[in-house]
Amino acid sequence: MHDESGVSLRGITDAKESEVAYIELYTNSMPELSLKRLEDLIGKRPQMLSRDDLEERSNESILKEASRKRVALLVPGDPMIATTHITLRIAAERMGIKTRVVHGASIISAAIGLSGLQNYKFGRSVTIPFPGNDKPSETPYEVLRENRSLGLHTLVFLDVRVEEGRSMRIHEGLEILSSIESKRMEEVISNVMIVVGIARAGSDRPVVKAGRLRELLTFEFGDAPHILIFPGRLHFMEEEALKVLGGYQK
Repeated sequence: MHDESGVSLRGITDAKESEVAYIELYTNSMPELSLKRLEDLIGKRPQMLSRDDLEERSNESILKEASRKRVALLVPGDPMIATTHITLRIAAERMGIKTRVVHGASIISAAIGLSGLQNYKFGRSVTIPFPGNDKPSETPYEVLRENRSLGLHTLVFLDVRVEEGRSMRIHEGLEILSSIESKRMEEVISNVMIVVGIARAGSDRPVVKAGRLRELLTFEFGDAPHILIFPGRLHFMEEEALKVLGGYQK
């Protein structure tokens, strides 16, 4: 979901019928979101929640309110994709607060759909986080290695820290993986492997580029959010999709 127009009709209806509406924007960026237009859609101005409000102080904020009122929590994308929201829902149900999920468009289905790759051929997904203390996490490298050994595609999320105004770009994610390859030397990452980069999925002008890793390092994807796909073994229809939809050239 790129802006408020991605909210489903059911979501708008439920938000309108709520007594209080909250919104969190720290789990993902929504570059074209207008809180004023959203307010016009649902008939009330949603109250902004921070990461701490949901993860550390939920009993004092949203759950306290929900114990006596009908509350809507607006979330970018599909609300149950983030662990934070699953934890919150469990806590609410344990307190006797009945919950209902209105599913939204997810970056998972959006990115896979834009790439033209087949959903059932994807393995475990993973996130490349911003390095801490100049040492990158090697988990993305290991997940990619496991999926590639099985011929499976890998969806790779790029770290987003909305509260810091930071969104990892495709070239940054590729450089991190390449640096791990230089250390591990297990031939998981190479400059000639096929990679798919996607920018601004869900917007009117998404960018999809399939090519060799070395090409994507310098390709201009424009504004975030960005996401990566590392294809595994390709069916001939998937190869055709990468050519037609992603501009891939052998």
